[in-house]
Amino acid sequence: MNDIVDQQPATPASPPPTAPDPTAPVAQAARASSFGAWLNPWLYIALLALALAVWQWFETRIRLADTQQEMARRLSDSDAVSRESRTLARQAQEQLAVQQGKIGELEGRIAESRSQQATLESLYRDLARSRDEWALAEVEQSVTLAAQQLQLAANVQGAVLALQAADARLAGNGRPQFIGLRKVLVRDLERLRALPQVDVPGMNLRLESVISAVDTLPLAVDGRPREEGKPGETLESPTATLGSLIFWQHLAVDFWRELRSLVRIQRFDRDEPALLAPGQAFFLRENLKLRLLNARLALLAHDQWTFRNELKQARFWVDRYFDNRDKSVQTAQSTLKQLSATEISIELPNLNESLSAIKNFKLGKDGK
Repeated sequence: MNDIVDQQPATPASPPPTAPDPTAPVAQAARASSFGAWLNPWLYIALLALALAVWQWFETRIRLADTQQEMARRLSDSDAVSRESRTLARQAQEQLAVQQGKIGELEGRIAESRSQQATLESLYRDLARSRDEWALAEVEQSVTLAAQQLQLAANVQGAVLALQAADARLAGNGRPQFIGLRKVLVRDLERLRALPQVDVPGMNLRLESVISAVDTLPLAVDGRPREEGKPGETLESPTATLGSLIFWQHLAVDFWRELRSLVRIQRFDRDEPALLAPGQAFFLRENLKLRLLNARLALLAHDQWTFRNELKQARFWVDRYFDNRDKSVQTAQSTLKQLSATEISIELPNLNESLSAIKNFKLGKDGK
């Protein structure tokens, strides 16, 4: 294109030919055209443009080569980076697979831990419910024992101890739902504590002492005076003292003894002691023991009528058949008199309120 541009302005710059000198003018025209051509500015512009184009071409080639080298270098770097990236990506995938495996293992452990936690929570709830049930069962057993002590043995102190144990068991549990039940137990406990105390063990021991002393109490029939000869007043064989004064002395003593036995002095200001055959004394003592044992059973059962009736009969037998002058008999009579005057029949309250409260509490808990 530069050549074409440089050639187009050169055409109008040539001078017109001269006709007169056909040879000279041709040379002259040739010289003038060649000189004019060098003096034409378009020629220089074309050359300059051509030089610029060549320089630009060379520069473009150099830049293109540099660019190709740079591109090649960058492509090689890119390949290296790509290979490294692929290596890193493969390593990352491997690590990701390892991490995913670890995550899966952790998830499995977490699931197992959650399952164990749920199991533990369920066990804790069951244990808490079981502890409440055990505590309630122990309280019910204690209250039932207290009721049995009152109904069967009238043992107020034993019932008080059983109710105290039940209240302590509820207090140790510390659950607020047991407050109402504790109020009922405390109310029954206060009613039992307000009852008059009967020393049943002490009275039982006193009866036991009288029963043990029955075998040693002297009978009244054994206390009557007996005619017994003095030592040395025994009659010797008549054949050994025939013809002697000693025989007559012994005969006089025997005569006086027989004469004195015909007269007996007796007091009538008190009843005559009942006479017993030798075999009846044993049965008397055994029957007296049976009377006292019946009184003992009546004491444990708080049977006032039977207790007093048996003691009354025992006192009558002691007064009638035993020696009232003996100190042990007087002690036994005094003990029986004091025991018969003691009130053992007490109107005992029942524990139905506490038992009903426990039953209702169990029903309400089962309903939930």
